Amino acid sequence: MSDVDADLRGVADFTANPHPYYAELRADGPVHAVRTDDFDRVWLVVGYDEARAVLADQRFGKDWRKLPGQTAVGDPINANMLEMDAPDHTRLRKLVAREFTPRRIEALRPRVQQITDGLLDAMLPAGQADLVDALAFPLPMTVICELIGVPDLDRAAFREMSNAVVSPGGAQEEGDAVRAMGGYLAELIEDKRCSPGDDLLSALIAARYDDDDTLSSDELVGMAFLLLVAGHETTVNLISNGVRALLAHPDQLAALRADFGLLDGAVEEMLRHEGPVETATFRFARESIRIGSRTIRAGDPVLVSLAGADRDPGRFPGPDRFDIRRDAQGHLAFGHGIHFCMGAPLARMEGRIAIRTLLERCPGLVLDPGAGEPDWLPGMLIRGVRRLPVRW
Repeated sequence: MSDVDADLRGVADFTANPHPYYAELRADGPVHAVRTDDFDRVWLVVGYDEARAVLADQRFGKDWRKLPGQTAVGDPINANMLEMDAPDHTRLRKLVAREFTPRRIEALRPRVQQITDGLLDAMLPAGQADLVDALAFPLPMTVICELIGVPDLDRAAFREMSNAVVSPGGAQEEGDAVRAMGGYLAELIEDKRCSPGDDLLSALIAARYDDDDTLSSDELVGMAFLLLVAGHETTVNLISNGVRALLAHPDQLAALRADFGLLDGAVEEMLRHEGPVETATFRFARESIRIGSRTIRAGDPVLVSLAGADRDPGRFPGPDRFDIRRDAQGHLAFGHGIHFCMGAPLARMEGRIAIRTLLERCPGLVLDPGAGEPDWLPGMLIRGVRRLPVRW
Protein backbone atom coordinates (compact mmCIF):
# COMPACT_ATOMS: atom_id res chain seq x y z
CA MET A 1 0.00 0.00 0.00
CA SER A 2 1.39 3.43 -0.95
CA ASP A 3 2.41 5.77 1.85
CA VAL A 4 0.93 8.72 -0.08
CA ASP A 5 -2.57 9.53 -1.32
CA ALA A 6 -1.34 11.07 -4.57
CA ASP A 7 1.89 11.40 -6.54
CA LEU A 8 1.98 14.85 -8.15
CA ARG A 9 5.39 14.42 -9.77
CA GLY A 10 5.47 14.58 -13.52
CA VAL A 11 1.70 14.88 -13.95
CA ALA A 12 1.50 16.28 -17.47
CA ASP A 13 -1.11 19.01 -16.98
CA PHE A 14 -0.73 19.69 -13.26
CA THR A 15 1.27 22.90 -13.75
CA ALA A 16 -1.13 24.17 -16.42
CA ASN A 17 -4.21 23.48 -14.30
CA PRO A 18 -3.76 22.08 -10.79
CA HIS A 19 -7.30 22.92 -9.68
CA PRO A 20 -8.99 19.62 -10.72
CA TYR A 21 -6.33 17.70 -8.80
CA TYR A 22 -6.86 19.80 -5.69
CA ALA A 23 -10.63 19.36 -6.06
CA GLU A 24 -10.30 15.59 -6.36
CA LEU A 25 -8.16 15.45 -3.23
CA ARG A 26 -10.46 17.82 -1.34
CA ALA A 27 -13.48 15.65 -2.16
CA ASP A 28 -11.79 12.86 -0.17
CA GLY A 29 -10.78 15.10 2.73
CA PRO A 30 -9.05 18.37 3.58
CA VAL A 31 -5.56 16.95 4.27
CA HIS A 32 -3.53 14.43 2.27
CA ALA A 33 -0.06 12.92 2.16
CA VAL A 34 1.35 13.55 -1.33
CA ARG A 35 4.60 13.23 -3.24
CA THR A 36 5.92 16.28 -5.09
CA ASP A 37 9.04 17.26 -6.99
CA ASP A 38 10.47 18.71 -3.76
CA PHE A 39 9.15 16.28 -1.15
CA ASP A 40 9.09 12.48 -1.13
CA ARG A 41 6.21 12.77 1.32
CA VAL A 42 4.52 15.94 2.51
CA TRP A 43 1.13 16.81 3.98
CA LEU A 44 -0.92 18.96 1.61
CA VAL A 45 -3.81 20.95 3.08
CA VAL A 46 -6.51 21.69 0.48
CA GLY A 47 -9.58 22.51 2.64
CA TYR A 48 -10.29 26.19 3.40
CA ASP A 49 -11.03 25.90 7.14
CA GLU A 50 -8.07 23.60 7.71
CA ALA A 51 -5.73 25.81 5.66
CA ARG A 52 -6.73 28.90 7.60
CA ALA A 53 -6.24 27.03 10.87
CA VAL A 54 -2.76 25.75 9.93
CA LEU A 55 -1.63 29.21 8.75
CA ALA A 56 -2.59 30.67 12.14
CA ASP A 57 -1.31 27.78 14.29
CA GLN A 58 2.20 28.43 15.60
CA ARG A 59 2.60 24.75 16.39
CA PHE A 60 3.49 24.61 12.71
CA GLY A 61 6.96 26.11 12.49
CA LYS A 62 8.65 27.91 9.59
CA ASP A 63 12.30 27.93 10.71
CA TRP A 64 13.56 24.68 9.16
CA ARG A 65 16.95 25.24 10.77
CA LYS A 66 15.35 24.23 14.09
CA LEU A 67 14.18 20.84 12.85
CA PRO A 68 15.51 17.94 14.96
CA GLY A 69 18.76 16.68 13.49
CA GLN A 70 19.06 19.56 11.05
CA THR A 71 22.72 20.22 10.26
CA ALA A 72 22.48 22.34 7.09
CA VAL A 73 23.49 25.98 7.43
CA GLY A 74 21.19 28.46 5.72
CA ASP A 75 22.26 31.19 3.35
CA PRO A 76 21.99 34.80 4.62
CA ILE A 77 18.85 35.31 2.51
CA ASN A 78 17.15 32.68 4.70
CA ALA A 79 17.35 35.10 7.64
CA ASN A 80 14.00 36.65 6.73
CA MET A 81 10.60 36.86 8.39
CA LEU A 82 9.05 34.22 6.13
CA GLU A 83 11.43 31.57 7.45
CA MET A 84 11.31 32.54 11.13
CA ASP A 85 9.02 31.86 14.06
CA ALA A 86 8.14 33.96 17.09
CA PRO A 87 9.86 35.62 18.90
CA ASP A 88 12.45 36.18 16.11
CA HIS A 89 9.69 36.79 13.57
CA THR A 90 7.97 39.24 15.95
CA ARG A 91 11.14 41.27 16.35
CA LEU A 92 11.82 41.50 12.62
CA ARG A 93 8.23 42.28 11.68
CA LYS A 94 8.05 45.12 14.21
CA LEU A 95 11.19 46.67 12.78
CA VAL A 96 9.83 46.55 9.23
CA ALA A 97 6.30 47.61 10.23
CA ARG A 98 7.68 50.85 11.68
CA GLU A 99 8.96 51.82 8.24
CA PHE A 100 6.51 50.01 5.93
CA THR A 101 3.59 52.10 7.13
CA PRO A 102 0.17 52.66 5.51
CA ARG A 103 1.08 56.34 5.17
CA ARG A 104 4.29 55.52 3.28
CA ILE A 105 2.37 53.12 1.02
CA GLU A 106 -0.47 55.57 0.32
CA ALA A 107 2.05 58.28 -0.50
CA LEU A 108 3.21 56.07 -3.39
CA ARG A 109 -0.16 56.24 -5.19
CA PRO A 110 0.70 59.16 -7.53
CA ARG A 111 4.04 57.57 -8.38
CA VAL A 112 2.42 54.20 -9.10
CA GLN A 113 0.01 55.94 -11.48
CA GLN A 114 2.87 57.86 -13.11
CA ILE A 115 4.91 54.69 -13.70
CA THR A 116 1.85 52.90 -15.08
CA ASP A 117 1.10 55.75 -17.49
CA GLY A 118 4.71 55.84 -18.67
CA LEU A 119 4.80 52.10 -19.32
CA LEU A 120 1.55 52.25 -21.29
CA ASP A 121 2.78 55.28 -23.25
CA ALA A 122 5.71 53.15 -24.38
CA MET A 123 3.59 50.04 -25.01
CA LEU A 124 0.51 51.32 -26.83
CA PRO A 125 1.92 52.49 -30.19
CA ALA A 126 3.00 48.95 -31.13
CA GLY A 127 -0.55 47.57 -30.99
CA GLN A 128 0.70 44.36 -29.36
CA ALA A 129 2.92 43.38 -26.43
CA ASP A 130 3.91 40.78 -23.93
CA LEU A 131 2.01 42.26 -21.00
CA VAL A 132 4.36 40.65 -18.47
CA ASP A 133 7.42 42.37 -19.93
CA ALA A 134 5.63 45.62 -20.80
CA LEU A 135 3.62 46.24 -17.61
CA ALA A 136 3.13 43.46 -15.06
CA PHE A 137 6.85 43.07 -14.26
CA PRO A 138 8.32 46.58 -14.63
CA LEU A 139 5.59 48.33 -12.61
CA PRO A 140 6.01 46.54 -9.25
CA MET A 141 9.76 46.12 -9.83
CA THR A 142 10.20 49.87 -10.29
CA VAL A 143 8.00 50.67 -7.29
CA ILE A 144 9.73 48.30 -4.86
CA CYS A 145 13.20 49.31 -6.06
CA GLU A 146 12.43 52.99 -5.53
CA LEU A 147 10.83 52.27 -2.15
CA ILE A 148 13.81 50.25 -0.93
CA GLY A 149 16.32 52.58 -2.53
CA VAL A 150 17.88 50.61 -5.38
CA PRO A 151 16.74 52.44 -8.53
CA ASP A 152 19.83 51.35 -10.49
CA LEU A 153 19.20 47.64 -9.98
CA ASP A 154 19.87 45.57 -13.10
CA ARG A 155 16.22 44.57 -13.50
CA ALA A 156 16.79 41.92 -16.18
CA ALA A 157 19.49 40.15 -14.16
CA PHE A 158 17.47 40.40 -10.96
CA ARG A 159 14.40 38.96 -12.67
CA GLU A 160 16.40 35.94 -13.79
CA MET A 161 17.73 35.40 -10.25
CA SER A 162 14.29 35.87 -8.71
CA ASN A 163 12.64 33.42 -11.10
CA ALA A 164 15.37 30.88 -10.41
CA VAL A 165 14.66 31.14 -6.66
CA VAL A 166 10.84 31.04 -6.69
CA SER A 167 10.33 28.80 -9.75
CA PRO A 168 13.58 26.86 -10.08
CA GLY A 169 14.32 24.51 -12.91
CA GLY A 170 16.49 22.44 -10.58
CA ALA A 171 18.42 22.45 -7.30
CA GLN A 172 21.65 23.63 -8.94
CA GLU A 173 19.94 26.59 -10.61
CA GLU A 174 18.21 27.55 -7.36
CA GLY A 175 21.41 27.28 -5.31
CA ASP A 176 23.40 29.38 -7.77
CA ALA A 177 20.69 32.06 -7.80
CA VAL A 178 20.48 32.15 -3.99
CA ARG A 179 24.24 32.64 -3.66
CA ALA A 180 24.36 35.26 -6.40
CA MET A 181 21.46 37.19 -4.92
CA GLY A 182 22.90 36.99 -1.40
CA GLY A 183 26.23 38.37 -2.59
CA TYR A 184 24.58 41.17 -4.53
CA LEU A 185 22.40 42.22 -1.60
CA ALA A 186 25.31 42.15 0.87
CA GLU A 187 27.22 44.60 -1.37
CA LEU A 188 24.13 46.77 -1.72
CA ILE A 189 23.70 46.97 2.06
CA GLU A 190 27.33 47.97 2.57
CA ASP A 191 26.87 50.74 -0.01
CA LYS A 192 23.80 51.93 1.90
CA ARG A 193 25.69 51.94 5.20
CA CYS A 194 28.24 54.29 3.65
CA SER A 195 25.73 56.46 1.79
CA PRO A 196 22.30 56.22 3.43
CA GLY A 197 19.29 57.81 1.76
CA ASP A 198 15.63 58.53 2.44
CA ASP A 199 14.55 54.97 1.62
CA LEU A 200 13.32 51.83 3.34
CA LEU A 201 16.61 49.91 3.28
CA SER A 202 18.55 52.82 4.81
CA ALA A 203 15.85 53.08 7.49
CA LEU A 204 16.12 49.36 8.27
CA ILE A 205 19.91 49.59 8.57
CA ALA A 206 19.46 52.35 11.15
CA ALA A 207 16.42 50.81 12.88
CA ARG A 208 16.57 49.97 16.55
CA TYR A 209 14.53 47.38 18.42
CA ASP A 210 13.98 47.13 22.18
CA ASP A 211 17.25 47.39 24.19
CA ASP A 212 18.90 49.11 21.21
CA ASP A 213 19.04 45.90 19.18
CA THR A 214 19.60 46.23 15.42
CA LEU A 215 19.26 43.96 12.42
CA SER A 216 22.32 41.78 11.88
CA SER A 217 24.07 41.72 8.51
CA ASP A 218 22.41 38.40 7.62
CA GLU A 219 19.02 39.69 8.73
CA LEU A 220 19.43 42.77 6.54
CA VAL A 221 20.29 40.56 3.56
CA GLY A 222 17.29 38.35 4.31
CA MET A 223 14.98 41.35 4.70
CA ALA A 224 16.18 42.97 1.48
CA PHE A 225 15.66 39.66 -0.33
CA LEU A 226 12.14 39.23 1.01
CA LEU A 227 11.10 42.81 0.25
CA LEU A 228 12.52 42.76 -3.28
CA VAL A 229 11.29 39.31 -4.29
CA ALA A 230 7.94 39.24 -2.48
CA GLY A 231 7.51 42.93 -3.30
CA HIS A 232 7.30 42.26 -7.02
CA GLU A 233 6.57 38.55 -7.63
CA THR A 234 3.09 38.65 -6.11
CA THR A 235 2.07 41.79 -8.00
CA VAL A 236 3.49 40.63 -11.35
CA ASN A 237 1.25 37.59 -11.19
CA LEU A 238 -1.73 39.38 -9.67
CA ILE A 239 -1.76 41.67 -12.72
CA SER A 240 -1.06 39.03 -15.37
CA ASN A 241 -3.38 36.37 -13.89
CA GLY A 242 -6.08 39.00 -13.36
CA VAL A 243 -5.92 40.28 -16.93
CA ARG A 244 -5.92 36.70 -18.26
CA ALA A 245 -9.05 35.92 -16.25
CA LEU A 246 -10.84 39.03 -17.53
CA LEU A 247 -9.93 38.35 -21.16
CA ALA A 248 -11.07 34.73 -20.79
CA HIS A 249 -14.44 35.90 -19.40
CA PRO A 250 -15.77 38.62 -21.73
CA ASP A 251 -18.96 39.08 -19.72
CA GLN A 252 -16.96 39.90 -16.59
CA LEU A 253 -14.66 42.21 -18.56
CA ALA A 254 -17.66 44.05 -20.01
CA ALA A 255 -19.21 44.43 -16.56
CA LEU A 256 -16.01 45.92 -15.16
CA ARG A 257 -15.56 48.29 -18.09
CA ALA A 258 -19.15 49.46 -17.58
CA ASP A 259 -18.68 50.09 -13.87
CA PHE A 260 -15.23 50.59 -12.38
CA GLY A 261 -16.93 50.70 -9.01
CA LEU A 262 -16.60 46.92 -9.23
CA LEU A 263 -12.81 47.15 -9.41
CA ASP A 264 -11.94 46.51 -5.75
CA GLY A 265 -14.13 43.41 -5.65
CA ALA A 266 -12.80 42.30 -9.03
CA VAL A 267 -9.22 42.38 -7.76
CA GLU A 268 -10.22 40.30 -4.72
CA GLU A 269 -11.85 37.76 -7.03
CA MET A 270 -8.70 37.68 -9.18
CA LEU A 271 -6.71 36.92 -6.04
CA ARG A 272 -9.13 34.17 -5.00
CA HIS A 273 -9.66 32.59 -8.41
CA GLU A 274 -6.02 32.46 -9.57
CA GLY A 275 -3.86 33.99 -6.86
CA PRO A 276 -0.14 34.63 -7.38
CA VAL A 277 0.95 32.16 -4.68
CA GLU A 278 -0.27 28.62 -5.30
CA THR A 279 1.17 26.99 -2.19
CA ALA A 280 2.57 28.67 0.91
CA THR A 281 6.20 27.94 1.76
CA PHE A 282 6.50 24.79 3.81
CA ARG A 283 5.91 24.43 7.50
CA PHE A 284 6.70 21.56 9.85
CA ALA A 285 4.82 20.20 12.83
CA ARG A 286 6.53 20.99 16.13
CA GLU A 287 4.48 18.27 17.82
CA SER A 288 1.97 15.60 16.84
CA ILE A 289 -1.15 17.45 15.60
CA ARG A 290 -4.48 16.04 14.43
CA ILE A 291 -6.29 17.77 11.57
CA GLY A 292 -9.60 16.21 10.65
CA SER A 293 -8.99 12.47 10.49
CA ARG A 294 -5.24 12.74 9.84
CA THR A 295 -2.46 12.85 12.40
CA ILE A 296 0.59 14.89 11.44
CA ARG A 297 3.62 13.73 13.37
CA ALA A 298 6.25 15.99 14.90
CA GLY A 299 8.76 17.01 12.26
CA ASP A 300 6.50 16.22 9.29
CA PRO A 301 6.56 18.84 6.49
CA VAL A 302 3.29 20.57 5.63
CA LEU A 303 2.24 22.57 2.56
CA VAL A 304 -0.86 24.75 2.60
CA SER A 305 -2.46 24.95 -0.85
CA LEU A 306 -3.78 28.51 -1.04
CA ALA A 307 -5.11 27.69 -4.52
CA GLY A 308 -6.90 24.63 -3.19
CA ALA A 309 -8.33 26.41 -0.16
CA ASP A 310 -9.60 29.36 -2.19
CA ARG A 311 -11.61 27.02 -4.43
CA ASP A 312 -13.20 25.10 -1.57
CA PRO A 313 -16.94 25.02 -2.38
CA GLY A 314 -17.68 24.92 1.33
CA ARG A 315 -16.37 28.50 1.56
CA PHE A 316 -16.89 29.83 -1.98
CA PRO A 317 -19.91 28.36 -3.80
CA GLY A 318 -19.24 27.60 -7.46
CA PRO A 319 -15.53 28.12 -6.80
CA ASP A 320 -14.32 27.55 -10.37
CA ARG A 321 -16.57 30.34 -11.65
CA PHE A 322 -14.83 33.71 -12.09
CA ASP A 323 -17.33 36.29 -10.83
CA ILE A 324 -16.19 39.84 -10.09
CA ARG A 325 -19.40 40.49 -8.11
CA ARG A 326 -18.66 37.61 -5.75
CA ASP A 327 -17.89 38.39 -2.12
CA ALA A 328 -14.33 37.04 -2.16
CA GLN A 329 -13.41 38.50 1.23
CA GLY A 330 -11.63 35.99 3.42
CA HIS A 331 -9.57 34.48 0.60
CA LEU A 332 -6.10 33.30 1.56
CA ALA A 333 -4.11 34.68 -1.39
CA PHE A 334 -1.95 36.78 0.95
CA GLY A 335 -1.84 34.13 3.68
CA HIS A 336 -3.19 34.37 7.21
CA GLY A 337 -1.85 34.63 10.74
CA ILE A 338 1.49 36.11 11.74
CA HIS A 339 2.92 35.56 8.25
CA PHE A 340 0.13 37.46 6.46
CA CYS A 341 1.78 39.43 3.65
CA MET A 342 2.81 42.86 4.92
CA GLY A 343 2.90 44.15 1.35
CA ALA A 344 -0.74 43.26 0.59
CA PRO A 345 -1.93 46.92 0.58
CA LEU A 346 0.81 47.87 -1.90
CA ALA A 347 0.06 44.88 -4.16
CA ARG A 348 -3.64 45.71 -4.15
CA MET A 349 -2.97 49.36 -4.99
CA GLU A 350 -0.64 48.47 -7.85
CA GLY A 351 -3.05 45.86 -9.19
CA ARG A 352 -6.04 48.21 -9.13
CA ILE A 353 -4.16 51.07 -10.79
CA ALA A 354 -2.53 48.88 -13.45
CA ILE A 355 -5.69 47.01 -14.43
CA ARG A 356 -7.98 50.03 -14.49
CA THR A 357 -5.54 52.16 -16.48
CA LEU A 358 -4.88 49.33 -18.93
CA LEU A 359 -8.60 48.79 -19.57
CA GLU A 360 -9.29 52.52 -19.90
CA ARG A 361 -6.51 53.04 -22.42
CA CYS A 362 -6.90 49.76 -24.35
CA PRO A 363 -10.62 49.37 -25.14
CA GLY A 364 -9.86 46.69 -27.73
CA LEU A 365 -7.58 44.57 -25.52
CA VAL A 366 -7.64 40.84 -26.38
CA LEU A 367 -5.38 37.83 -25.95
CA ASP A 368 -3.11 37.41 -28.96
CA PRO A 369 -4.80 34.60 -30.93
CA GLY A 370 -1.45 33.33 -32.18
CA ALA A 371 0.17 33.08 -28.77
CA GLY A 372 -0.46 29.38 -28.20
CA GLU A 373 -0.92 27.78 -24.79
CA PRO A 374 0.19 29.73 -21.70
CA ASP A 375 3.71 28.98 -20.44
CA TRP A 376 3.06 28.58 -16.71
CA LEU A 377 5.90 29.01 -14.22
CA PRO A 378 7.11 25.63 -12.90
CA GLY A 379 6.78 24.48 -9.32
CA MET A 380 4.02 24.79 -6.74
CA LEU A 381 5.02 28.09 -5.16
CA ILE A 382 4.27 30.85 -7.68
CA ARG A 383 1.21 30.69 -9.94
CA GLY A 384 1.72 32.72 -13.08
CA VAL A 385 2.71 32.79 -16.75
CA ARG A 386 6.10 33.67 -18.17
CA ARG A 387 4.49 35.65 -21.01
CA LEU A 388 1.08 37.17 -21.74
CA PRO A 389 0.88 38.20 -25.41
CA VAL A 390 -1.97 40.65 -26.04
CA ARG A 391 -3.24 42.92 -28.84
CA TRP A 392 -5.50 45.96 -28.94
